[in-house]
Amino acid sequence: MRAVVQLTDCASVTVAEHEIAAIGTGLTVFLGIGPEDTEADVNYLAEKIVNLRIFPDNAGKMNLSLKDISGELLVVSQFTLYGDCRKGRRPSFDAAAPPQTAVVLYETFVQLCRNMGITVACGQFQAEMIVRLTNHGPVTMLLDSKRLF
Repeated sequence: MRAVVQLTDCASVTVAEHEIAAIGTGLTVFLGIGPEDTEADVNYLAEKIVNLRIFPDNAGKMNLSLKDISGELLVVSQFTLYGDCRKGRRPSFDAAAPPQTAVVLYETFVQLCRNMGITVACGQFQAEMIVRLTNHGPVTMLLDSKRLF
């Protein structure tokens, strides 16, 4: 399971010209799910993201987590995080989990974050979305549940 995590001042998702989700200060997470991923991967990333200390403290040092600041979370499914562009000019998405598998793990991730007391807004699974965000810092982290990077 892979995630691109961005510290954001605000973020929103629009589908078919209707805003379906929006957050204020918090994290925007683009979440990709691979075919080998399990609930253990979901648990690892949910715990890691909610407690990741990348928000500035009073001294301006990255020392606070999403939980610490009572921030919000926007989660957007992103199968293209498993796109392989090494060969040719068109990416292959063979390394992404099939939608029927991915949606279950995506929804489990969202629920786990909510269970940790986080306000979570979501994109729409398998929809064409417009994601707008104001990346603060800019702070962007790449996470992988298999700890590949």
